[in-house]
Amino acid sequence: MPRVARRKSNCGIYHIIMRGINRQTIFEDEEDYKRFIQTIQRFKKKCEYIVFAYCLMGNHLHLLLKEGKEPLETVMRRICGSYVLWYNSKYGRIGYLFQGRYWSEPVENNIYFLTVIRYIFHNPIKAGIVTNIYDYKWSNYMDYVKGYNNKGIDFVLSIFNSDRKKAIKDFIEYINKDDDNRYPDMQEKQRITDMDAKKIIRTLCNIENTIDLQKLDIAKRNSYLKELKKMYGLSIRQIERLTGINRGIIQRS
Repeated sequence: MPRVARRKSNCGIYHIIMRGINRQTIFEDEEDYKRFIQTIQRFKKKCEYIVFAYCLMGNHLHLLLKEGKEPLETVMRRICGSYVLWYNSKYGRIGYLFQGRYWSEPVENNIYFLTVIRYIFHNPIKAGIVTNIYDYKWSNYMDYVKGYNNKGIDFVLSIFNSDRKKAIKDFIEYINKDDDNRYPDMQEKQRITDMDAKKIIRTLCNIENTIDLQKLDIAKRNSYLKELKKMYGLSIRQIERLTGINRGIIQRS
């Protein structure tokens, strides 16, 4: 069964999530975190992409970047291939490290763009690792606070204010403002059509018809339901409508 084609960004900006295979930890110690960050920086010159935000967690990572002279697929292949080769050598392992294809979503407007940045930097708080964003070492949040000069940071701060100091102040206030973790601005993103949602469900779950998801064993079904919501952005109502699975089951998965 063919893979679902990725949605292309008109402006070349994407929010990317990568997870360890079978929820495996992909950053065991500080050296691993530093190596991945160095890998991102190293390929910037070659691929000419712009990094706006990143946050490395234990078993997954978030990136917000804009394509340069090479397409996103090539960029991610370079970054991940280099890191996996180094990681496998360090830990004496072979095989895959990341879970299948990376997840990517186009980011097409400034409102959603800023919302994604805030979402990325809030990940360590949501995970209960830290209580303040500035305490987390493995994101580039502090690069903004310190006012580092690079294309990504310059672009983001320019959205807030033309005055650099005021822009940094406004950025910090925006990122740290109270919310209930629902990120209402996420509604700005485009909704997935039922046709595309059906393709996603059939491909991810390896089934012929979307209603066949009901026939899978409970653990596998719930795992797919969770991934459809979290990784692909399908709504509970949409999954219920296309699979016939009870709304309560979808909500709890």
